Amino acid sequence: MFIEDIKAAYSRTKWALTLRGLMGIAVGALILMRPLESVAALALVIALWALLDGFANIVRGFALRDIAPHWGALVFGGAIGVLFGGAAIYYYPGLSLAFAVTWTSLWFVLGGATVAYVSTQERRLGMPWGWTMALALVGIFTGILAYVFPQITLAGLMVVVAVFGIVGGVAMLVGAAKLNSIQHGVERAVQRVPRDPHVAR
Repeated sequence: MFIEDIKAAYSRTKWALTLRGLMGIAVGALILMRPLESVAALALVIALWALLDGFANIVRGFALRDIAPHWGALVFGGAIGVLFGGAAIYYYPGLSLAFAVTWTSLWFVLGGATVAYVSTQERRLGMPWGWTMALALVGIFTGILAYVFPQITLAGLMVVVAVFGIVGGVAMLVGAAKLNSIQHGVERAVQRVPRDPHVAR
């Protein structure tokens, strides 16, 4: 029975990896083939995610009100998420895409600012800091460009999502193949183990 449970677990994991890998490759390929439809889908995903996450935070906040002193912050954050999600659906797809562009721009700018701070600390300690500051300026400049040219930013985001889906899908298929090989190796090893005839099956 124990061996059968192990084989079943291997089989379930193998097929789960295979299906997820194929799905990732299919989604990545679909994004590359139909970029405009994919951008619209991204806008809808952002809106629905904000809406559902907001509702979840509101419910969690009220559930924790007797034990968490800052439960109101969860409810407030959830309400903002619900309002944004509703507005993003109403003003679909413009608001969601504007959020994606703004978020990407801020990510670059804040990342660059953090690296710039590290560069100043390196300078104070007498360490080489020029390349670190150059990297910081590149990050900040990229964030500004991402905000100024939203179409290029959205295209870049979709390419990143597509590549991630395809590469991740291939990696999952490779993992499924390796898992299948391990499963067969375990089965062959079990078959070679001599069985005690006095032990009931």
